[in-house]
Amino acid sequence: QVQLVESGGGLVQPGGSLRLACAASGSGFSTYRMGWYRQAPGKQRELVAAITSGGSTNYADSVKGRFTISRDNAKNTVYLQMNSLKPEDTAVYYCNARFGLGPMYWGQGTQVTVSS
Repeated sequence: QVQLVESGGGLVQPGGSLRLACAASGSGFSTYRMGWYRQAPGKQRELVAAITSGGSTNYADSVKGRFTISRDNAKNTVYLQMNSLKPEDTAVYYCNARFGLGPMYWGQGTQVTVSS
């Protein structure tokens, strides 16, 4: 069982930056694939970025070159550095953890609003 708690969301102006953090409790964090998803009002939840236990990353095309996912296994934490934010990045951002093809664990979400 994994519990995930996100933090770092907020209101930022277009072009600004935020760093989200997701702290995981439970054992085996380093073996989990971690991901950040987002869901805007009226839209489906979508994958933003993911990082494997080995450190390989992948990103949605819409955030490539602007967002960076990283993990600190010593702190059981995954991060999402978001730069050059746009109004269309506004959404609730969710942290996700999964081991192999096992169940997916979700955090409660953190709101990111990009607006002037």
